[in-house]
Amino acid sequence: MSEHVAKVRWERGGADFSYETYPRDHELEWGGGARTAASAALEYRGSASLPNPEELLVGALSSCHMLTFLAVCARKGVVVERYEDDARGVLEKNESGRLAVTRVTLRPRVTFAGEAPAPDVLARLHQQAHNGCFIAASVKTEVAIE
Repeated sequence: MSEHVAKVRWERGGADFSYETYPRDHELEWGGGARTAASAALEYRGSASLPNPEELLVGALSSCHMLTFLAVCARKGVVVERYEDDARGVLEKNESGRLAVTRVTLRPRVTFAGEAPAPDVLARLHQQAHNGCFIAASVKTEVAIE
C-alpha cells in the first residue's frame, strides 16, 4: 500500500462571492512539493490558460498508461526511444444523467529502438499496460487506446 498526497489551496482574494464572480483559479501542491496552478474549465468560468480537473484526469490516465507501458516494455526487453500521446476526454451526461468524464481516448505514438513490434504484439503490450494502470482501474471512465 502507498499513500499519495495532493493539497488544494484557494482564496477569494476580495472578489464578490457569487456564482458569476468568485475566482476559480487555485493551486495544487503535490506530495513532493511541486505546485501547479489550476482552474475550472472555461465553460465553468475558469481560466482557459490553466489546467482544469477534467484535463488533469485525462492527463493522469495518459501518464499512468505511459508509465505502465514503459515498465511492461522494459521487462520484456522491448526498448522504447520516445512516447507521445494526444489523449482526449469527453465530458457528457452518464447513464444516471450526471455530468461525468465518460470516455477517454489515448492515442499513443511510440518510437522503438530497432524494429517496432508487430501490430498484434504492440496491441498486447498496450492491453497489458491498460490492465496494469492504477488510475484506469480506479475510474468508471471508459478508456480506449487507438
